[in-house]
Amino acid sequence: MTRRFVPALLVWLAFVAACIGIISQTRFTTDLSAFLPASPTAEQQVLVDQLRDGMVSRLLLVGIEGGDAKTRAEVSRSVAHTLRADPAFGVVANGEPIHRERDQVLLFQHRYLLSPAVTPERFTADGLQTAIGESIDLLASPIGMLTKSLLPRDPTGEMMQLLERLDGGNRPAMSEGVWASRDGQRALLLAQTRAAGSDLDNQQAAIANLRGAFAAAVANSQASAAEVKLLISGPGVFAVASRATIKDEVLRLVLISTALIVALLLFIYRSPVALMLGLLPVVSGELAGVVAVSLGFGMVHGITLGFGTTLIGEAVDYAIYLFVQSGDTNDQAAGDPGKQRAFWATIWLGVLTSICGFAALIFAGFPGLAQLGLYSIAGLTAAALTTRFILPHLLPAGFAVRDVSPFGVRLQGFVAVAHRLRWGLLALAVLAAGVIHVNRDRVWNHELSALSPVSAADQALDLALRSDLGAPDVRYMIVVRGADPEAALRAAETVGEHLQPLVDTGAIGGFESAAHYLPSQSRQLARRASLPEGVELANRLRTATADLPLPAERLAPFLADVATARERAPLTRADLDGTSFAMAVDSLLIRQGDHWTALLPLRAPVTGPHAHEVDAAQVRAALAQVTGTEALFIDMKGESDALYGGYLREAVLLSLAGVAAIVVLLAFTLRSPRRVLRVLMPLAAAVLVVVAGLVLAGVALTILHLVGLLLIVAVGSNYALFFDQDNGADGPAPRTLASMLFANLTTVTGFGVLAFSSVPVLQAIGGTVGPGAILALLFAATLARPSCPAAGNPLR
Repeated sequence: MTRRFVPALLVWLAFVAACIGIISQTRFTTDLSAFLPASPTAEQQVLVDQLRDGMVSRLLLVGIEGGDAKTRAEVSRSVAHTLRADPAFGVVANGEPIHRERDQVLLFQHRYLLSPAVTPERFTADGLQTAIGESIDLLASPIGMLTKSLLPRDPTGEMMQLLERLDGGNRPAMSEGVWASRDGQRALLLAQTRAAGSDLDNQQAAIANLRGAFAAAVANSQASAAEVKLLISGPGVFAVASRATIKDEVLRLVLISTALIVALLLFIYRSPVALMLGLLPVVSGELAGVVAVSLGFGMVHGITLGFGTTLIGEAVDYAIYLFVQSGDTNDQAAGDPGKQRAFWATIWLGVLTSICGFAALIFAGFPGLAQLGLYSIAGLTAAALTTRFILPHLLPAGFAVRDVSPFGVRLQGFVAVAHRLRWGLLALAVLAAGVIHVNRDRVWNHELSALSPVSAADQALDLALRSDLGAPDVRYMIVVRGADPEAALRAAETVGEHLQPLVDTGAIGGFESAAHYLPSQSRQLARRASLPEGVELANRLRTATADLPLPAERLAPFLADVATARERAPLTRADLDGTSFAMAVDSLLIRQGDHWTALLPLRAPVTGPHAHEVDAAQVRAALAQVTGTEALFIDMKGESDALYGGYLREAVLLSLAGVAAIVVLLAFTLRSPRRVLRVLMPLAAAVLVVVAGLVLAGVALTILHLVGLLLIVAVGSNYALFFDQDNGADGPAPRTLASMLFANLTTVTGFGVLAFSSVPVLQAIGGTVGPGAILALLFAATLARPSCPAAGNPLR
């Protein structure tokens, strides 16, 4: 150990200690909302809020299968009873009438403040005659018994108006007194957690409590655990499962990658000492990558850690180059200072090309992409610096790895004839470009769902449960805001007035609004003012019933209720406690910072020309007529896909900017357009063939495939630069060829493991870089090697 090395070693040890200290305080997350925009638009902000804390993100959809209908209903009631006492849940519904009596009492007592039909015109003599006549006509309908019992107190039918509007959505079927699927083979239950959808720890605890309640219910029933099956779905379930999958995948990939690469390195080095020393750049690179992301973003995502496992395969390349190049101490080339300078000049140029490629991603508006870019730059830089300034001084006296020169000589034989493949491989690259051009409309996947780790089976179950329960899908939503709850409710009422004609014409199936359950104070006061005084109402009632088979004398309870309503205070949120309406208001009227937001989810019609689809054009046209408030119409799926599509376009442009930076760097360093072209051709050819292969395999590329393509450029640039050097007619020296092949094998191993991951984003990178690294080496050996020794090589 030289004196000059001591400061470098101390700096490296301090760096490692500092990294460990920072990582111990780092927050790691697997919440996929961390990959949502950092600076969203107004529409995107609604999407982000709904994914993190919206009413849909809190819903757990539950199905109970197996046994007979009676057993399923018994288990459903037991589970619901347990969960209603659990503070982790706000609302639990399974069709039992636990809130029905309280709901009906509240609706009936406040019907004149809640009914949208209450206007001054309705309580004129003509209005009363029409309303009472309609109620009498209902006596002959299937709901005649209910109408008859209400008629003396509610002859204008306000209660029926409210029940019709509040029951306008799809309702689950009933079996044995609880909700059931349409085919009757599954009991259903809907639970809303108090924890936000982004609070995965509490979501996981709530799901565990639900499973525990089910196990206890089955134990107390006549059924066996094998006979009755629990099904759970919902955003919280997906998020918790995704977190577990990512954690398990990252650990599994690290172990498998490490084991395979260690085995490969032992085969190459035949030296445990070389193996341990060769992993130091990897450790340094991974520590640097995690710390850089932690300091830059305040947290590190699990996907980034999974991506970091690939650094094992690339960072270890530097040590392979060093060890194999140094090889036998009797090798004069190994100790030649000129050769060493040329070697490291090539390595540094390769590192700089990688940095240029990934630096552009740091500026992406997609935080996950920016994390991957920063991780790559910091990790590769730290790995290269460790290899250059620390590793050589740690090599023990007489250090040598297995002499691979004979193997390198055989590789030289292949390289010597590789030029014969030049035109064939160029033709393959041109053919790949043609395939991409012909299929250009389906090369990229523009849907955010492409990144989802949720399996098709789980998505199908969610769709089935949601359909049977009539749970809100909330694809289409209108959002209005106000300075306080009153202002937000008034805005929701204004928008609702413009939406109702669309409901009447079938353009939409209906809409939800907090104002349905809790009208604004001003609207309630206006309705109360529509009620005539007692004497005037009695006179109008006698005139209205003169030609009706219902004498005014029988409607004395109606007059008394109207008099009471004229004195009743407006309904408040506190009055809804203990009813099923409380959850609806709290879900649709949300405080966000210093303002309040009212959500109006739209339902698609079940029948008619717009069945199962909301006519977005008519909705936008109706909202254009709204004055005095700003209403945002949001297609949540469309917005998420547009968001991802914008990210994808941005990432492509940034990647092209990175490629342009690489071209400028190579032009400045190599100072020869011909050599720049030789270095870039293998990289471009490898990228084209990989993309064409994925397209032909039916894979539509995502934003993570783009990261994989950048990695092909980063890895392949080292190969191309080595082949570009003036290495004589037979190409690079035997040791250099052997080190490139071994480095390629470790890279393919590290990335190839990702191809078998169940996490789509990791699978995309592995499936791209694995074959791409092999092709990059093959193309470099064929296209990057000069046809004759080049003169004036600045890398010598």
